[in-house]
Amino acid sequence: MTEADAVLPDPATPPGAGPQPVEPPALVTPSAPAGGWTTATVAGLRRPIARSVELRLDVHDRVDHLPGQHYVVRLTAEDGYTAQRSYSVASAPGDPLVELFVERLDDGEVSTYLADVVEPGDELEVRGPIGGWFVWDGTSPALLVGGGSGVVPLVAMVRHARDIGRLDLLRVAVSARTLAELPYAEELAAAGALIVTTREAHGIRPAARMTAMDLLPLWEPGQTAYVCGSAAFAEAAGQLLVGMGVAPSAIRLERFGPSALEQPAR
Repeated sequence: MTEADAVLPDPATPPGAGPQPVEPPALVTPSAPAGGWTTATVAGLRRPIARSVELRLDVHDRVDHLPGQHYVVRLTAEDGYTAQRSYSVASAPGDPLVELFVERLDDGEVSTYLADVVEPGDELEVRGPIGGWFVWDGTSPALLVGGGSGVVPLVAMVRHARDIGRLDLLRVAVSARTLAELPYAEELAAAGALIVTTREAHGIRPAARMTAMDLLPLWEPGQTAYVCGSAAFAEAAGQLLVGMGVAPSAIRLERFGPSALEQPAR
């Protein structure tokens, strides 16, 4: 596959439609914080884009997170039935509240409740922060590549970098079908992210998928690449980076969808 031929699938491409994944080594960040089950009060919410909700949570007995970690939200019915899903944290560690972005799925037991029913003041059962692989330490250079709602943990990294005055450490490239469907689009643009839209033109750029030619100017030796999106998007991005000469050990993938059941759902 040549650089000219290397393209990422549409962020909405069904999982499994792209190349095989780059399997990361079994490494975690030893110092990554972890929290147990607790309750959180919904301090606020907003619906910035269609079929989604941003929840601002006041987590009781909160353990501060690292950018890239996630929380599990568990719902319990009156008959004792439970359902739980994981959602990446969008807020920076210094934010007094935990912000979760939830993409509403028509058949989602948890996402439909969070998007349609939850109101400020409600209590939710949560566990977190969780995750020691897909975390950024705030001191090392990184390339962030996200597709669709996979940009959420990358936003936490961008916000943390901004808070500590080190946006210079990050290079960001994100893709969505349209700008209106891209979470945190204005914030990402303000941080200098390359934004690619596959169903409409964006700026002087026609509708197109992200290619190696987009990522090559952003990659520098010594960076760690953080890639998050649907299984197909993340797997294809990993292969694309390897094709650019990036070592697999420098690539951290976060997938969501049927082929990545242990990864955060959006």
